[in-house]
Amino acid sequence: MTTAVATDVSERLRAAKRASRSIGLLDDAAKTALLDGIADALIADTARIVAANRDDLERGDAAGISAGLRDRLLLDDGRIAALASAVRDVARLPDPVGRVLDERELPGGVRLQKVSVPFGVVASIYEARPNVTVDITALALRSGNAVALRGGSAAQSTNGALIASMRKALDRAGVDADGIQTVDDFGRDGARFLMRARGLVDVLVPRGSAQLIETVVTESTVPVIETGAGVVHIVLDESAPLDWARDIVVNAKAQRPSVCNAVETVLVVRSAADRLIPPVSEALVEAGVIIHGDDAVRRLVPEAVEATEDDWATEHMSLDLSMRVVDDLDEALEHIRRYSTMHTEAIVTADDAHAERFLAEVDAAVVMANASTRFTDGGEFGFGAEVGISTQKLHARGPMGLPELTSTKWLARGAGHTRA
Repeated sequence: MTTAVATDVSERLRAAKRASRSIGLLDDAAKTALLDGIADALIADTARIVAANRDDLERGDAAGISAGLRDRLLLDDGRIAALASAVRDVARLPDPVGRVLDERELPGGVRLQKVSVPFGVVASIYEARPNVTVDITALALRSGNAVALRGGSAAQSTNGALIASMRKALDRAGVDADGIQTVDDFGRDGARFLMRARGLVDVLVPRGSAQLIETVVTESTVPVIETGAGVVHIVLDESAPLDWARDIVVNAKAQRPSVCNAVETVLVVRSAADRLIPPVSEALVEAGVIIHGDDAVRRLVPEAVEATEDDWATEHMSLDLSMRVVDDLDEALEHIRRYSTMHTEAIVTADDAHAERFLAEVDAAVVMANASTRFTDGGEFGFGAEVGISTQKLHARGPMGLPELTSTKWLARGAGHTRA
């Protein structure tokens, strides 16, 4: 990294740090009004944002980006309206700052309180996901934090337009606009600086491919909340009702295949294979899904292509689905233990004992019985939006909302007390 880049990025992060001190002191009403102003600005600037997004899409098309990546990159009037609505939803969530989490009095009379406080500067590195630019900014500000963003070259024009609108809203509200920073114009050097900006960045959240997340986790010297890839499984056991199995699998794969909570592998217990695989596969094929099946699946589904060993570990993020027949629930659980990225796992069953065993034994951020994996989402969970879906076990796990963007501190109130 050149000295000039390091100096310039450092100055932006120092400005974010300074802004975080005043943002952290905003009260509930001020933060609500601030986010409403951001939503208004996004709607007012829709035409400019869509035009910027069109530039990114044209460059992406010329570079031959995948359909899944293009879908994540696309912003149109409807998606911008949805982003603004999500910002308003976040504005009306309970303020996560200042919650009293513990309270006690020491024998000598010193009163203690453990309270929730902002982190300070929340950074995120992500790729081709302009919705993340708005979601993380809204959540960061609502929880009293400044934000520093690296959104990648694929969405640079779109992110620039979104950030300009949001900074304008901060300025109009009399809030330091340096509370929203981007390092996109510094490219990979900017990303590397974010990962090593100890003392300036308080927590870093990566969003994107397994490769991007692995790079951030292994190269960062700042604290990282790991959001993992989604090699997501659904198990269909011998008791699974056909209509539940068909509807859940099709929804989990085809509703939006490019997202991390879309199902990637379906495991069917052998005794249910003849009953479930043909109709479920027919519905999948009608939805445009390409099934990658093992030998048992391909005997029942002529359209299926041969699954490879790599398929079981692949996050397709497309209309591709791996399908395998397993002998029983034990083998399904063993397959999940081997290939799961600990994101979301689900079972379809009418057997309560199987459902409870699955919920208890599977180690993932979200474990479901008889529901589509597409529900693993901050908005669906009632968070308004999400920072990401954490697949780690420290501090935060699963969809992360406002509470996960706060830390804690102890407050002690005495009256001249000294320790004996």
